[in-house]
Amino acid sequence: MLWWPTIPTASACVLPIDDDGKLGTFSCFVQHTGSSKDKKRQEAPHAHSINLDPANRFAFVADLGLDKVVIYRFDSDKGTLEKNEPRFAEVAPTSGPRHFAFHPNGKFAYVINEMKNTVTAFSYNPETGALTTIQTVPTLPKSFKGQSWTAEVVVHPSGKFLYGSNRGHNSLAAFAVDSETGKLTPRGHQAKNIKTPRNFAIDPTGTYLLAANQDSGNVTIFRINQATGDLTPTGTVVDVPFPVCVRMMPKPR
Repeated sequence: MLWWPTIPTASACVLPIDDDGKLGTFSCFVQHTGSSKDKKRQEAPHAHSINLDPANRFAFVADLGLDKVVIYRFDSDKGTLEKNEPRFAEVAPTSGPRHFAFHPNGKFAYVINEMKNTVTAFSYNPETGALTTIQTVPTLPKSFKGQSWTAEVVVHPSGKFLYGSNRGHNSLAAFAVDSETGKLTPRGHQAKNIKTPRNFAIDPTGTYLLAANQDSGNVTIFRINQATGDLTPTGTVVDVPFPVCVRMMPKPR
C-alpha cells in the first residue's frame, strides 16, 4: 500500500500498488474537519504526514491545522482507514504537528511541531493505538530570537538518538533518547552547511545523516557518532536543485 496525504483538501487516502508498480484507484478516502487556535494558519485542517505503526494495524496522521495526531485503524487487505477509539492525540494549542516517527522498540512515538518548534514524545499502546504524552521539548536554543519552523523528525536505528530540523535557525537538533522512558535530552545543534533543512534521512546502518537543504540547493552528509549522537560534516556536499525530501532505497539485486 502507498500512503499519501492530500494537503490542500486536508484529507488522507489509500492507493493500491499494482503488480506492475502502477497506482490503482484509491481504496479509501477520509476527510478531516475542524480548526485550532491560530486563525492565520489553523483555520482549517492541514494533514501533513501519515505513518503506520510497526504492526501495520494503525495509521497516524499529523494534522497541523487541528493540533492533533489523528488515529485510524488500518486494514491492509482491504486498504481502508476506519475511525479508532481513541480518535486522536492532542498537542498544545498552536503547536502545528508536522511529521511523526516511531521508536524502533515500538513503545514510543514522536511528533515534531512546526509552529512552536518543539518535539512531543508519546508512549504507545499497540493494542488500542493510543498515544499518551510523556513530554514536550524545544528544538531551538534558548538564545535564539528569530523566526523558525521545524520540519522533519527521525529516530536513529539504534533508538538512542532523535533528530529534528529547524528552518530559520538552520540547524539539526539532536537529542538522546531514554530507552526505558522515551524521554528526550537535548544534545545540541549542528548548523554547518545547513540552510532551510526541509528534510533529512539516516542510512539503514545508522552511520550517516543526509540533510536536504532547500534554499542552498544541496544535500549535506554528516557522520553520526554512535556513542554520543553528535553530527560531524564529512565534507561531502551534493548539489541538488531545491531538495525537499531524501529517502533511502534498497540496493537493486
